[in-house]
Amino acid sequence: MSKALTIVGMVVAGLVGLVFLLDLAVSFPFDRASIVMDVGALVAAGLLGYLSWDAMRDVR
Repeated sequence: MSKALTIVGMVVAGLVGLVFLLDLAVSFPFDRASIVMDVGALVAAGLLGYLSWDAMRDVR
């Protein structure tokens, strides 16, 4: 169960990163409301992805 949750965390991090990267690059889906929000969400998605990956290594 814990391994599945870490995989879900990595998938969520990837999706959030993709959405905010798209917003930063082509103004879709949030019409580039705030560049600071986009960069902050990308940093948070990267941090979540790293923490999920690190937790998955510990679960093995």
